Amino acid sequence: MEEKANRIFKGELLFFSSEWKNLKKDYDWVTNPSTDFRYDIFKHWSEIPDLAKEAGDIKFVWEKSRFSYLLTILRYDYHFDKNNAEFIFSEIESWIDANPVNQGPNWRCSQEISLRIFNWCFALDYYKNDKALTEERWNKIQNTIYWSLHHVYHHINFSRIAVRNNHAITETLFLTVSELLFPFISETKKWAQKGRKYFEEEINYQIYDDGTFLQFSMNYHRVVIQLLSLGISISEKYDKPFSAVVYQKAYKSLNFLYQCLQEENGYLPNYGSNDGAWFFPLSDTDYRDYRPQLNSLHKLLTGAYFYQDDTLIEDFLRDDSAINKTKPITKKYGIQSFDVGGYYICKTENHFTFIRCGSYKDRPFQSDNLHIDVWVKGKNILRDSGSYKYNTEEKYINYFNGTKGHNAVVVDKHSQMLKGSRFIWFYWTQSQNAHWKETEESYIFEGTIKAFQQLSSSAKHYRKVEINKNDTTWKVYDKIIGLDSSEKKQIWHFDDAKIDWSSTSLKEQKEMSLNSSYYGVKTEGAAKSYVFENEVETTIKYKA
Repeated sequence: MEEKANRIFKGELLFFSSEWKNLKKDYDWVTNPSTDFRYDIFKHWSEIPDLAKEAGDIKFVWEKSRFSYLLTILRYDYHFDKNNAEFIFSEIESWIDANPVNQGPNWRCSQEISLRIFNWCFALDYYKNDKALTEERWNKIQNTIYWSLHHVYHHINFSRIAVRNNHAITETLFLTVSELLFPFISETKKWAQKGRKYFEEEINYQIYDDGTFLQFSMNYHRVVIQLLSLGISISEKYDKPFSAVVYQKAYKSLNFLYQCLQEENGYLPNYGSNDGAWFFPLSDTDYRDYRPQLNSLHKLLTGAYFYQDDTLIEDFLRDDSAINKTKPITKKYGIQSFDVGGYYICKTENHFTFIRCGSYKDRPFQSDNLHIDVWVKGKNILRDSGSYKYNTEEKYINYFNGTKGHNAVVVDKHSQMLKGSRFIWFYWTQSQNAHWKETEESYIFEGTIKAFQQLSSSAKHYRKVEINKNDTTWKVYDKIIGLDSSEKKQIWHFDDAKIDWSSTSLKEQKEMSLNSSYYGVKTEGAAKSYVFENEVETTIKYKA
């Protein structure tokens, strides 16, 4: 923590929870450090494109303007008995002076606006009585808070209707708590009333009845977990609880993520879109360690922590008056099905298997149905390749988002779905059946999806996974129906895992393998494929 704080004081910033960049102390808030492109601060936000080749990924500009790094300084001050209020408020004031209301890239996204004010609120609460918070600064901050809420309220339908994902949850929560945090703004009573209605609607819609999430992403699901922790903490403190469905969906979300979590390190499968989002970094754990975030919400809902270790308890979200609405969640062993979202998991004392087999009613981000993730004692031996970047070369977008970046089957180099522009896929895959069964020796999953519909309307993919109860052996049988004349490849991403392979395929090939555990960072890995005509069975035996 102290090292991180000192780097921040020097003008460095940890981008997407993984990579330090030196922005220097005089950073102008609108230059993309990955391309050196400087946005025009005098342009209205509506004239700033989300995607421009010369500008690069706009998220590199938004990252510092989220002000998540302030929480590192607050925690440093708290633990080391320091006072860096002057630094914190000078950073906020610098941003305000450099970003006129509704101009430039940092007013482009209502979610970014909401997150910025949330993180300012942590600082305002902690240093509310400090001399560094002068009347002049407070007036500037109040003005920006007002126009931030005004902007979000008057553009809320974009995220609620056109986007409808974690953006909508963030923005509606910002409006919901506005009357509690900013009662000096008269309009917040109206804004909060609509915000609360919208927030409860979004939580109920976006979190499915089995606790899975409509964005099909572990990291974005954690984003919602943190927003729920923040929202429930504030609303309960002011005795304005949410409707019962919010607590029910929060509890079910916790259960799903906790059942998928690896106790050895707190990791989950790197499944779905992963842009490095960690809105409120309130612990010193690795970004991929989900334990502190799940711990906080579990304490709020049940009165008990999952983990008692101080390093896994988030500062500033400790709540001595937990709600105690539900009983603590426990880890389950054996097989579990989350049928609504389409996830099938199997946990034993030594290993964990995660299988995706779902039907899309909400927009998919990656073409990865029937992907299988395997973990042995916390080591990801068969992995997902991640996301890398949302705005990058087409070959990387097609790889990371396509079927080839997953442990699945490609047909004539085609993904399961047809790629459109940006985040769009056509011919969404649909599950026709999926189920577990158990024998004395094995856990067996079987699932069939409609896939490769761009090639044939009769195309299907059937996958059977047999997990040996007594050792670390998996048998995976794949059959492609309706595409007899096409070449198929069963692809495996295994990196340095020591595995004995055997397959009915007569042809084995080395495949390109890239891995992106953190947004914007990619490394080379190891992958292979087994070529087959219509069906193939591969045995995977992990050697510890």
